Amino acid sequence: MRDISMERVNATRGEMLNTIKNRTLTHEQKVTIMANHADSLLEVLELPEGLEERLNLCSADKIICDLNEGHAPLRPRYIIPDYAKFMKNGSKFLKLDPPKDIWEAVNSLLIFYKHVPSVTNFPVYVGSIDELLEPFVVDEAEAKKAIRLFLTHIDRTILDSFCHANIGPRDTKAGRLILEVEAELQNAVPNITLKYDKDITPDDFALFAINTALKTAKPSFANHKMFVQELSENYVIASCYNGLNLGGGSYTLCRVLLGNLAKKADNIEHFKKEVLPETLEIMAAYMDERIRFIVEESGFFESNFLAREGFIEKEKFTAMFGLVGMAECVNTLLEKEGKEGRYGHSEIADNLGVSIMDIINEFNKNHVSPYCYGADERFLLHAQVGIDLDVGSSPGCRIPIGEEPEELIDHLAHSAKFHKYFPSGIGDIFPIDTTVHKNMDYLLDIIKGAFENKVRYMSFYEKDSDVIRVTGYLVKRSEMEKLKKGENVLQDTTALGLGASKNSHVLERKVR
Repeated sequence: MRDISMERVNATRGEMLNTIKNRTLTHEQKVTIMANHADSLLEVLELPEGLEERLNLCSADKIICDLNEGHAPLRPRYIIPDYAKFMKNGSKFLKLDPPKDIWEAVNSLLIFYKHVPSVTNFPVYVGSIDELLEPFVVDEAEAKKAIRLFLTHIDRTILDSFCHANIGPRDTKAGRLILEVEAELQNAVPNITLKYDKDITPDDFALFAINTALKTAKPSFANHKMFVQELSENYVIASCYNGLNLGGGSYTLCRVLLGNLAKKADNIEHFKKEVLPETLEIMAAYMDERIRFIVEESGFFESNFLAREGFIEKEKFTAMFGLVGMAECVNTLLEKEGKEGRYGHSEIADNLGVSIMDIINEFNKNHVSPYCYGADERFLLHAQVGIDLDVGSSPGCRIPIGEEPEELIDHLAHSAKFHKYFPSGIGDIFPIDTTVHKNMDYLLDIIKGAFENKVRYMSFYEKDSDVIRVTGYLVKRSEMEKLKKGENVLQDTTALGLGASKNSHVLERKVR
């Protein structure tokens, strides 16, 4: 373990005291932040040469970002338990037998969630909850009451909206009750995705989901066929929109800020031949070291009951190789060469973006990460949604807010060029005018057409709804207003949403 300077120790002590005195944070939020401060005083990783000069820059210049995973990873970033196995077998560690009715089912799941760690200290995946609860839906009125309490409990105890549930692709009584209750509750947590396949998912069920999505920004819609083909039948959508293996997860997620990286290049050729490949090598080496520490030194898989009882397996884990700022990268490189064209609006810009993705994709195919058994010892590419501190950096490969194409079909055609690269997640968000309630078939036709053309993931919400999708997670406008006034709020993602509304203008998206 490397020594750290007293200057850094004293600075951290000051930050800890400021955390204690902060009156807008809840007790739980303070405890989490204090733990992160303590972690920051450790140096246990062997960092690759060239990392620190890319990692420790201010946000306006940062090139590689580890998304606050900490200096000494004590568990994988995203953990995806096999909840169906738990419902079938119960748990020796938790002293729970398999549930026999709807009340035991929701009670067992809620207990289990308290013991699923992640980078947020809350579960990022709470299961395919329609399939988990469907066997226990006998009396629908009783089941609806249980599901209402279940979803309310999640919203009040899992205190960020990176918590994600799945439903579909098949129509179930439990799925309809979940959608009905979510439309009534209008809570930000949990996030929900409908796995959609036009050959499996009935239109009336999809329309039911669209109605809920307009009211409460969920569910989003995942291209089920695409995910099954690239991952497996047992894929899940977790956290923001992350495609991962059931019973596995992701050791780590780091990201390269392509827009900032492009500033370091003399021209397009310099970027493609030297600047980009060098940075990809450094970030991959950093991720490999983080993974090595988790597997070889942390003892997580040897000590945690999730692994001991078979709810997760090392063989199903991989890691997520993330990026943001493709739009800014392309625009900067074109400006450096004096060429006209804007990302999302010209063939030359879009072709440049695709060529950059081809380089990143080829690098990832050739980089072997020994413990990423869940993806043939490779990382999965991920179009990261951004963080509240990002300035001048658009999420993943999205067109910047304020520059969206006039026609939705053009926007979706652009998305399709990039969605194919990202089996561990990419998506686009569309606020919808309230008049769409008169013809929700219109939205369903858009989803069907987009998925036929290899769009991977789409989200909608009504432009005036209280619950909105920020980048990949959900917040309530009303909660952001409370935080603005200095009041405590329950979910810590509210602060992230408030930051993103200022820095990334997420409340200013083009309304469709």
